[in-house]
Amino acid sequence: MVLIKWRFNCRAILWQIISHCSWKISQASLTARSLTYNRLMNRSYVVDILLEPIFWIVDNFSKYLGKVFVFCVTVLTTAVVCIAYWLGLPYWWERSPYFTVVLVIVGHWLLLNIVFHYYMGVATSPGHPPNGLTVMEAASICKKCIQPKPPRTHHCSVCDRCVLVMDHHCPWLNNCVGYYNARYFYLYMVYMAAGVSFVITGGLDIGYVVWLNDTGGIIPHNDPNLIGHPVKLNQSGFLVPINNIVEYDSDLAPREHDLPIPPVTEAQRIAAHPWKRKAVMFMAVTCVATLFALGTLVIMHGKNISRGETSVEAHINVKMRKMQSEFKNPYDFGRKKNWRLFLGLVKGRSFWRHVLLPSTHKPIGNGLSFHTQFEVEDDWP
Repeated sequence: MVLIKWRFNCRAILWQIISHCSWKISQASLTARSLTYNRLMNRSYVVDILLEPIFWIVDNFSKYLGKVFVFCVTVLTTAVVCIAYWLGLPYWWERSPYFTVVLVIVGHWLLLNIVFHYYMGVATSPGHPPNGLTVMEAASICKKCIQPKPPRTHHCSVCDRCVLVMDHHCPWLNNCVGYYNARYFYLYMVYMAAGVSFVITGGLDIGYVVWLNDTGGIIPHNDPNLIGHPVKLNQSGFLVPINNIVEYDSDLAPREHDLPIPPVTEAQRIAAHPWKRKAVMFMAVTCVATLFALGTLVIMHGKNISRGETSVEAHINVKMRKMQSEFKNPYDFGRKKNWRLFLGLVKGRSFWRHVLLPSTHKPIGNGLSFHTQFEVEDDWP
């Protein structure tokens, strides 16, 4: 009889398995790197590759979604205005008719500017380079249009055209923001932010009453027969008014009661009405969200305007400052003059007439050539 004993070195076997797997992983990694070798490969390049599907969706479908966004803006603005008339006007008329007239004037001034600047932002072309532009007048050649490109002009992948002084493509306008409609776009955001702030301020008391659920004694069914009357519960558990009070005086005659009826405010009537409560909540969410979004954009674009640059140029100038510490934006004429140029307040135009009121005046120049801060004309424009 032969006795055979087997001895296994588990550690050695496990180590061999791990080494073999590591070698296979290293071999696969080396093969992948060899097949995809690029000396320009970096983290930014990888992120651009991963975001390429998103860019493709934006390039191919933004032009169609833009019409949906314009429709949504129109519907939401109309809904807010209608609710303001439905709820806000009776509320403030009850409080002070004279002050209500002032609120109506201010509200319609804001609404007029909102509608005007939004329509002009949608309908006005941002400006495109002319077909007859020569290479001598251009700053570079557009690689996509294969045409000369003037200074401050950039190609919009959504519109598939070069845009003069392009800032960005706005899906809410279904249009590019460029040389001829940038003022309309910015003033629309300013007036819309001011408009929703106006609505929020005017509806704070209504929202507070709705939040407290102060109905002033009005039941959810809004039965006027129960306002200011004694009530009782019937056998079904519903409140019903007590019409006959069985109380008599010393002469066995029905006692007369003069019960004080507490005043019910318009805000309490709104709180008691189910649909009006929902309208107040809708207004609160819509106006607060709009104020937060547009308020942020107003600040961001305001900083760019103060520096005399667009959103595209802001990113380019950041990179240029990192490469050249002494880099200066050639189109920065100082905060005051930058705002004057952006708003078109030149040639005798006034802030009161051309900013506070709707105006179709165009910016100075043609969008193809620009003065710089290094030129001699210090008094330009």
